[in-house]
Amino acid sequence: MQRLVTAELDLDLRASIDLIFQITAAQHTPVVSESLSFSQGDRVYAPIEIIDQTGSRLHRLTGEPGALEVRYEAVIDQQTVTRATSDLEAITYLRPSRYAQSDEVFAQARRQFKGLAGEELVVAVSTFVSETVTYTPGLSLGTDSAVTTLMTGQGVCRDYAHLVIALLRAMDIPARYTACYAPGLEPMDFHAVAEAYLDGSWFVIDATRLADRHSLVRIATGRDAADCAFLSYHGGNLTLERMRVDAWLADAPEASTPADDFEQLVTLA
Repeated sequence: MQRLVTAELDLDLRASIDLIFQITAAQHTPVVSESLSFSQGDRVYAPIEIIDQTGSRLHRLTGEPGALEVRYEAVIDQQTVTRATSDLEAITYLRPSRYAQSDEVFAQARRQFKGLAGEELVVAVSTFVSETVTYTPGLSLGTDSAVTTLMTGQGVCRDYAHLVIALLRAMDIPARYTACYAPGLEPMDFHAVAEAYLDGSWFVIDATRLADRHSLVRIATGRDAADCAFLSYHGGNLTLERMRVDAWLADAPEASTPADDFEQLVTLA
């Protein structure tokens, strides 16, 4: 099962500005072919690629004032390679972070999931978040956290992921945030899921129930959304004029309905 992914970003840069993108498939993803370009009229930028400890690929460049076009497309194979997780990583993903304040939801998590452990706990957290949060595009803010989502009961994929992560960490299960391409996602966009660490493997949790976890393509991995932004910038202002993201299965380009049993554990490369 090959997956095809594309991303198009049109930016209006107001000054010379330091740009950092995370839109390409992660380092250990089985990429068959890919192309990435940054162009401004006749000028083509050659970004610096930086790979972090999780395998996320960051592309950095200094853009000059004007319209910048960013284009990415890739064909991803089905075969996957799992990267080993160090003890330090596991410890890092047990700690509270900016958007996943496990210390602030500790008491509720302990009451809600008392007596549960392992796979049963992971499934219970996923089900709880899926059933208590309503998917509401356009109403959540980029500064919303797991605590906000728990209080309001609404959000988008990043909010679902943050709440899952915070609850799992509060229950002593390492959990992390993953940005990805999601074939069949509706509405289509960059997608976010959580991952839980059990018995030496990371298992994907998509409490939105909007995507088939078997077809996801990893982009970036981190403590929360602060580590996985598709674009960050420093030293100037810009406007995102247009963004188009797409992902589909090569043998089923119109497939849109997830075929996923969300109570089963699924891994992502």
